[in-house]
Amino acid sequence: MYEENKLSRRQVLTGLGATIALSALSPISSAGAAGTQRNRNTGLQDPTKKYPQPPFEGQSQAWPGLASKMNPKPDHGESSYIGSGRLKGRKALITGGDSGMGRAAAIAYAREGADVAINYYPTEEPDAQEVVKLIQAEGRKAVAIPGDLRDETFCQKLVTEAVAGLGGLDIVVCNAARQQTKPSILDISTEDFDATMKTNIYAPFWILKAALPHLKPGSCIIATASEQAYDPSPDLYDYAQTKAATMNYVKSLAKQLGPKGIRVNGVAPGPIWTPLQVSGGATQEKLKKFGEETPMGRPGQPAELASIYVQLADGDASYATGQIYGSSGGKGQP
Repeated sequence: MYEENKLSRRQVLTGLGATIALSALSPISSAGAAGTQRNRNTGLQDPTKKYPQPPFEGQSQAWPGLASKMNPKPDHGESSYIGSGRLKGRKALITGGDSGMGRAAAIAYAREGADVAINYYPTEEPDAQEVVKLIQAEGRKAVAIPGDLRDETFCQKLVTEAVAGLGGLDIVVCNAARQQTKPSILDISTEDFDATMKTNIYAPFWILKAALPHLKPGSCIIATASEQAYDPSPDLYDYAQTKAATMNYVKSLAKQLGPKGIRVNGVAPGPIWTPLQVSGGATQEKLKKFGEETPMGRPGQPAELASIYVQLADGDASYATGQIYGSSGGKGQP
C-alpha cells in the first residue's frame, strides 16, 4: 500500500509541469471569478457577486461566435474545476464542446477521468483547440471532430469517428444549439427556421440513432434544454420550440431506454454567458442587461453548470432518468 501511494520525484515534476502548462492555457477570469490556479475556494462565497454583473458592453460576432473574443470571457471552469475521478475510464461525445456548457462539461469530464470527443462548427476551431489542450493536460484522450450538424451524413460520421477515436462510447451529450433573435415570426425565413430545427432537433435524432448501438447498460444521454422550454421569450419563437421538444424527447427516450439500462436526462439553463448571446441570440439591448432580471442579478457562467453534467453522467445517479435539472439563477421551473 505504501509503495502504491508514494509519489516519485518524476511524478511530482510531471504533475508540476502539467499544472504550469494548464495555467498558461487557462483564460484569465473577470473580476470576481476564480483565480488562475486550480484551487477550489472552500469558504462561503456570495453567489450574486461571484461573477460579472450587468451592464455589459455591446458586442457582436458572426454566428456561431467565439468565447475567446467575448468581453468578459466566459468561465468554463478552466482554472476552477477540480475533479475526483468520478468518470474514470468513461468515453464521452459532446456536441458544441468548444464553448458554453459543452466546453464546461468537456473540461469537467476530463478532470473526472474521462476521454472526450468534441464536435463544433469549423469556424470555432480556435476555441476547440483550447479545449483539446485542456483535456490533454489531464492526461486524457481528446478527439476533435469539426462539422455541420445540419447534415445527417456528418452526424453519422461524427459518431463513427468518436467511437473509433475513443475506443467506445458511453456518454452522449447533445448540447449544440442555434439561437437567433427575431422580433416577429414574420422576420423568420423558412431557411432560418429550417437551420434551427436541423441543428437543435434533427441533429440529436441522427446522433442518438447512430450512437445507440454502441451504448451498453450503464451508459447515459444528456441533453441541453433551456428555460425557454417552459417560459419562452417572444423573440425566440423557433429556438424556444426546439427546447420544449428537447425536454419532451428526454422524457420519452428515458422511458424507451430505461429497460435497457441507459439513462436519459436534461439540463435546462437560464441566462448563461456564452457566444450564443453575442452571435445573434440576443439583441444588443438585452445583451447589455443580460441576466439582470434573475434574483441573483447576473447571468450564470458555464462553469456553474459543469457539476450538473458530471452528476448526470456519474453512476451514482443511477436512479435519475427522464429528469430535467434547472440552473437559472432563481427564475426557472425545473
